[in-house]
Amino acid sequence: MAEKLAIDLTIVGPEAPLVAGIVDRFQARGLRIIGPTEAAARLEGSKIFAKQFLERAGIPTAQSVQVSTVEDGLTALPRFGLPVVVKADGLAAGKGVTVAQTRFEAREAIERLGPRLVIEEFLDGEEVSFIGLSTGETLIPFPPTQDHKRAFDGDLGPNTGGMGAYLDSRILNPAQSGEVMDRIMLPAIRQMAKDGTPFTGFLYAGLMMTAEGPKVLEFNVRMGDPEAQVIFYSFEGDLTAFLQGEQAATFDPQPSACVVLAAAGYPEQPHTGDVIQGIDEAEATGATVFHAGTQMAGNQLITAGGRVLGVTGGGTTLADAIDGAYKAARRIHFEGRHFRTDIGRKGLRRW
Repeated sequence: MAEKLAIDLTIVGPEAPLVAGIVDRFQARGLRIIGPTEAAARLEGSKIFAKQFLERAGIPTAQSVQVSTVEDGLTALPRFGLPVVVKADGLAAGKGVTVAQTRFEAREAIERLGPRLVIEEFLDGEEVSFIGLSTGETLIPFPPTQDHKRAFDGDLGPNTGGMGAYLDSRILNPAQSGEVMDRIMLPAIRQMAKDGTPFTGFLYAGLMMTAEGPKVLEFNVRMGDPEAQVIFYSFEGDLTAFLQGEQAATFDPQPSACVVLAAAGYPEQPHTGDVIQGIDEAEATGATVFHAGTQMAGNQLITAGGRVLGVTGGGTTLADAIDGAYKAARRIHFEGRHFRTDIGRKGLRRW
């Protein structure tokens, strides 16, 4: 299709095509595409590979064991205190991680997510998303953001692909951002090159800012969602020119916030086919509405996925950005619509 339509540049959003090797196929046909090769995409495609990579590169992360059977997972469990983290090895759309508070929950997670697993210590601190664009030799950092993965207010409920995010200069100070670059991002790029699998495209480090410094929870090999909404909302200039190396990256220093409107039943069994109303009214407030799980049915816009829309706003302060995003979000309606009401609240505590 890219050849047929003479597409100049393809940007891959989801992780599954990257892990399946779409970049290799495009490159073999001489088509321009942004993303890592199949070999490099293993950083997200396999939690076991990623942990072994982090250890090989000397990048700080949680202590862990990697197992290939449920039995080995159950045997390894007593090595860890509580809470303990159980991760499925392959792709799971943001839902393959369980933070078990009890031994019973941990055993149930091992049996449900196995057989190939990473079991690791629980890290205490504040989560931060740090994303940059790599050329294979170096990395251009984007402003740090903070995601909200749990389905409900107060970080309760099951993990999701992300219920909202915000961008604010106070998430990390310059010294912390420098430490992330020096201890995590650049060592990862160098190790990938050393391994013979240079990493090109968006590298996303999910971090925990611990008392010992930043540690990697996971790597993703594409822009995070909804982090992408707040990052690109704040991007200034020609994005295509930047992605092709023709322009430097510049960002509006003011904060931005994104609220995800989810379908009824999300994340377990999202309902689809519900009519969406109010997008024009939402954007009339100055917000930007990013579509995710939507499609047209005749002349009506309907829900077609779990996370339906990302409503994003900015402001001179984080409080203004959050208020603007929620003001717009509440103008959009569809049956069973639900969203978290505390996006960015952690950030407000820094003021």
